[in-house]
Amino acid sequence: MQVKCTLCDKVEHLNDDSLKAKRLRNRKLNLYICTKCYKRIEDNTIQRHSTGNFHLYRNKENRDDLI
Repeated sequence: MQVKCTLCDKVEHLNDDSLKAKRLRNRKLNLYICTKCYKRIEDNTIQRHSTGNFHLYRNKENRDDLI
């Protein structure tokens, strides 16, 4: 199966029997990112976390104790 990285447009070949290829076939909304781009994103995220200025804004859950 040929796949194309959505960030760098690099075309790679995946084994048809691999789990990643199956997920891409069955879930059309999943995008393929090559290992080089994935590593670059991971390194940049770790750098932002280490600065202390990176915050994840999560929705606060309102718990109702009566239910």
